[in-house]
Amino acid sequence: MNEDASDGPATPLDSPAANTLPLVVPTSKELFLGFLGLGMIAFGGALPLAHRMLVEQKRWLNNKEFVEILGLCQFLPGGNIINLSVALGMRFRGVRGALAAIGGLIAIPSVIIVLLGILYEHYQNDPHIRHLFAGLAAAAAGLLVSMALKVVLPLRKNLTMALIALLCCIAIAILRLPLLWTMLAATPLSIWIVARIKK
Repeated sequence: MNEDASDGPATPLDSPAANTLPLVVPTSKELFLGFLGLGMIAFGGALPLAHRMLVEQKRWLNNKEFVEILGLCQFLPGGNIINLSVALGMRFRGVRGALAAIGGLIAIPSVIIVLLGILYEHYQNDPHIRHLFAGLAAAAAGLLVSMALKVVLPLRKNLTMALIALLCCIAIAILRLPLLWTMLAATPLSIWIVARIKK
């Protein structure tokens, strides 16, 4: 069922059809296999690939739902992609789904990290290994920029929320304010503004 969802060209995320496509409710097995695949290919950063899998390929979420859940996951302590897997598993299949999603996500990376740790311990002074890690860091930065653009694009239709996002970015990236205090200040403000707009 989910395989059919990935066939054909993806619907543009900023088109009206992107939020009207029928969504798919995954089973615990599909959650495990989906996040297992994500964990296998998400080198350098999983969020951009998670967006592609969840919204464009599997259609478990629409773009609006993804941004909302990601916002919640970023507010919580811990890794965003870990929080995202647990949140989605809980949403669709409860505790069993959460365990399936996070189990799939960390299975392959855990094995790879152990093997890489062993190799790095033996070859950390090799210049080729240093170049490899520098290249991986650059690729990770590119993936994060790509993800940021996909999340920010829908905000262009709401200048108020775009302004709040810009202020948060300035506070964290330029002014170096603590993430926790920035989120604690920005979250209630965002909720209040959205509530006022929808009245």
